Amino acid sequence: MRKALLAACCLLASACKTAEPAPTPPPPPPPRQPVAEAKPLPPGLDVAAINEQANPCEDFYEYACGNWVKSTEIPADRPRWSRGFDAITARNEEVLRDILEAASTGKASEGTPYAQKLGDFYGACMDEPRLEASLPALKAELAKLTAVKSAKDLAEVVGTLHSRSVFPLFHLGSNNDFKDASQMIGEVDQAGLGLPDRDYYLKEDEKSKGLRTAYVEHLKNIFVLLGEMPEQAAKSSASVMELETTLAKASMTRVERREPKNLYHRLERKGLKAEAPAFPWDVYFTAAGARDVQALNVTHPPFFKEVERLVKTAKPETWKPYLTWHYVLSVIPALPKGFQEERFRFTAQNLTGAQADVPRWKKCVRFTNGALGEALAQPFIAKTFGVEGKTTTQQMVVEIEKAFERNLDTLAWMDAPTREQALVKARKIVNKIGYPDKWRNYDALKVERGSFLGSWVSASAFEQARQLAKIGKPVDKDEWLMSPPTVNAYYNPPFNEIVFPAGILQPPFFNREATAAVNFGAMGMVVGHEITHGFDDEGRQYDAEGNLRDWWTPASDKAFRERVACVKEQYDGYTAVDELKVNGALTLGENVADLGGLKLAHAAMEAWLARDPEMAKQVNGYRFTPSQQFFLGYAQSWCSKYRDAFARQMAVVDPHSPPYWRVNGPVVNLPEFQKAFQCQEGTKMVRPVAQRCEVW
Repeated sequence: MRKALLAACCLLASACKTAEPAPTPPPPPPPRQPVAEAKPLPPGLDVAAINEQANPCEDFYEYACGNWVKSTEIPADRPRWSRGFDAITARNEEVLRDILEAASTGKASEGTPYAQKLGDFYGACMDEPRLEASLPALKAELAKLTAVKSAKDLAEVVGTLHSRSVFPLFHLGSNNDFKDASQMIGEVDQAGLGLPDRDYYLKEDEKSKGLRTAYVEHLKNIFVLLGEMPEQAAKSSASVMELETTLAKASMTRVERREPKNLYHRLERKGLKAEAPAFPWDVYFTAAGARDVQALNVTHPPFFKEVERLVKTAKPETWKPYLTWHYVLSVIPALPKGFQEERFRFTAQNLTGAQADVPRWKKCVRFTNGALGEALAQPFIAKTFGVEGKTTTQQMVVEIEKAFERNLDTLAWMDAPTREQALVKARKIVNKIGYPDKWRNYDALKVERGSFLGSWVSASAFEQARQLAKIGKPVDKDEWLMSPPTVNAYYNPPFNEIVFPAGILQPPFFNREATAAVNFGAMGMVVGHEITHGFDDEGRQYDAEGNLRDWWTPASDKAFRERVACVKEQYDGYTAVDELKVNGALTLGENVADLGGLKLAHAAMEAWLARDPEMAKQVNGYRFTPSQQFFLGYAQSWCSKYRDAFARQMAVVDPHSPPYWRVNGPVVNLPEFQKAFQCQEGTKMVRPVAQRCEVW
């Protein structure tokens, strides 16, 4: 599945609390019922996180999370820390560590699949002294992978690198045919950069210039570690920067890539040859392991025109440092300590702000999960995933899907023909919860206990071969795009499915001890968010079968665009960090999903409690009303702290808004929130009626 498409449909935000100063008005009476002092606190909420001195109608995030933010320190090895995603991930990694430590010492629990491979991969990763001996093997590979004297040599080397999931120049993979989602085709896409986004190469502000200077210095240091003299290393780093800048200029922006039609050009291999005839494509595809692939989507044809120009004009000696850097970057986790320390130094100082490198065991857990995720998932599921979480989440999904259907009837802006098609799509959404019905086969993956570099390269090549093997075949609807321990969720437009891995079905998102209202605010909003993704500005362009097809009447299309324009304008006005604003166009799909998901989950909670008087009585027996519990459960799942360097990076690359605005942004538009906390017109959490945004 193309990463760019997924990124717009996932729940997890990598962002920051805004640096915009919050006013401190006199606190109002506490938002509780008249006899609330005698009532117990609702389970599932962290009452210690609440700042009772803040006014929920002026700054709800500060009210729900203020004391948590004040008392929480970001762990030294983290660029951020959140009460939800990061805390759960840390707990999950401890469980995975125990599984892998046992497997690496021959003590895996009975029935653990691929126990030997899991143990050997993790064990090789943890063998740091042996990593120090990996440099000769690296240099031997580089001698073969960077020898370029002609276009044919370049095509063969690039193809070989691509077969190992290393992507200089461009990316090769498989994807659904946008117009026939039942079929898998090949896809070539822009790639080849070493910085996180094209804008880092092109912006002229002082911070961007400073980062480019630091990046060139980082490249120089890597080349010195490889054995080059400083003077030559400086030339190599400058050459890499020049070539990557050329590719960046030819690349689409992240906002442009949010439009599916911009990414679909079914040219086939013959069309690609016509676009860029100077590149020996047949040589390339053979080396890449895709010799017979003909069905091909070229996401951005002008980018490949630029690739061809480089092939024709760049001097042969230009390619060696560029190819060297991209291969080294891809295998740094398996290289001697000096390479890892230099990589950490650059990223920490310029992109993440982390104060210490991630402990080796955590890295090795993550790498093993990446390489053998569905093998590692099975003992994880056995240890952590109860039937109750899956059952309750499934019930929530059904309730929120019903709320979506009921809500369709209330949308005056949508005409009957479009509403009918929306209903068809909503009823065809597939729900996947917990873990796959069919586990992935890792028989062909070769793991070497004595060489983590060898195992790393083998795992990367295994995954790329798996992706390319899909081309020309019907789509496997059973496939999952995240491993079950992952703390996230997603909507996949070509599959028309919502997926909730077991990793996220834990407190604070799902808590078996919490009230129904708290769980609907936390996990229910996640469900509503993913459902709404099927109808955001990207998802709505796909039909019930997952095909890119316009099923909207002109009138409903116009009305939808007007409503999402309101959301874009709202978030454009928010500050992300320092002088950086939230990019309302980049974050539009996630903001629409947050707003719609919160509204749907609240409606579903009310319907749930209305059908169960006993449960309603129980939920009403606590200090906060059910609606207050709901909104606090939602907000507290987003309590977060970010380091400034990481906040700046996320403002550029993340399609989600910062957590602060993921809480305060939606609620200012919701009468349900204003009623729950008795917020009056004129307070900051009440947007004037004429300015309120509502899409779904």
